[in-house]
Amino acid sequence: VQLQASGGGLVQPGGSLRLSCTASVSYRRIHAIGWYRQAPGNQREQVTTISYAGVANYTDAVKGRFTISRDNVRNAAYLQMNSLKPEDTAVYYCYADHQWGRSWGRGTQVTVSS
Repeated sequence: VQLQASGGGLVQPGGSLRLSCTASVSYRRIHAIGWYRQAPGNQREQVTTISYAGVANYTDAVKGRFTISRDNVRNAAYLQMNSLKPEDTAVYYCYADHQWGRSWGRGTQVTVSS
């Protein structure tokens, strides 16, 4: 399973960005999809995930600011990031859990800076 990741960039504090992650297989084969992030010098941490049933979970640091959604027609997931903070700066990696295991998309840089 291949994941095509897009989005990211440079934004000022308080701004918004949207990340996209499109899978090469039908959404029916994907149990869950989400994002991790890794800041310089830090371990990779899970940010959010959404299940096949549409149940979303978030790490406490992003609750109320980030929203994950799925588009089953396009076999895609989106991460809307609002009220961004400098501490959200990281490389974001989308992933998908499916019947064959886990796949990762390429990392996309998100930089929050004035």
